[in-house]
Amino acid sequence: MPTSIREPLVLPAPAKLNRMLHIIGRRPDGYHELQTLFQFLDHGDTLRLSSRTDGELRLTPELPGVAAEENLVLRAARALQQESGRRLGADIHLEKRLPMGGGLGGGSSDAATALVGLNRLWGLGLTLERLAELGLSLGADVPVFVRGHAAWGEGIGERLTPVELDTPWFVVVHPGVAVSTPAVFGAAELTRHTPPITMARALQGGASSWRNDCEATVRRLYPPVAEVIDWLSERAPSLLTGTGACVFSRLPREVDADRLLAEIDGRWPAFKARGLNRSPLHEVLGFNS
Repeated sequence: MPTSIREPLVLPAPAKLNRMLHIIGRRPDGYHELQTLFQFLDHGDTLRLSSRTDGELRLTPELPGVAAEENLVLRAARALQQESGRRLGADIHLEKRLPMGGGLGGGSSDAATALVGLNRLWGLGLTLERLAELGLSLGADVPVFVRGHAAWGEGIGERLTPVELDTPWFVVVHPGVAVSTPAVFGAAELTRHTPPITMARALQGGASSWRNDCEATVRRLYPPVAEVIDWLSERAPSLLTGTGACVFSRLPREVDADRLLAEIDGRWPAFKARGLNRSPLHEVLGFNS
């Protein structure tokens, strides 16, 4: 850990994709048992962190429709204050690029970057393991961002095993609708009993065999998502990420991603990004993940 830190500390909060997502059961508490492959993108939000000595936490700008007490970045910072028992505060500026409710993990990634970044800024010295435990209390996807490596996820997505995936280019498209995760997981027709597979079998099958068990339900509930999936699938292998709404296409070269973006030509909000096995957050902070 460096002995001094230049402020503000400017850190990435990368997007993630679920390269595949199987739902293998439903627990008595209503949560679903999953098997998934997480991978990062070289695209996401940015947090700028500056320390305060008065214990106050200030986040700018406010996110429309999100109360301060529900904001994951502030909740992460408060959890870290409580864990450390210290009266340190922070000014946090969030530059938001990822759509809310898009299945890209933006809120979870922001929370993870706040945990990891403030731990560094405040000199707390908490381990990534402990930060991931704190993150799990905020959301099931937060630990993968804290740990910072592409992973095979099980349970509700919190049991993680690092993996090395192919790193193609992706074009990610937002269909312009907000998908309700509770509505998807509450749908009667949702596939909930896909037979479990091993991580080795999933990796051996490769990207051409990967699927998302939520996709059929999301297609039915949200016709604009179905339209995007159909349109993209005619041009490249394409899949829903998480419960959506975003859909990603896998391309072998950057030039292919550029061509697809040119064809989209503003029809939907879209961006290109490279798949990464190591989080940009860990790269910036010098972790050996």
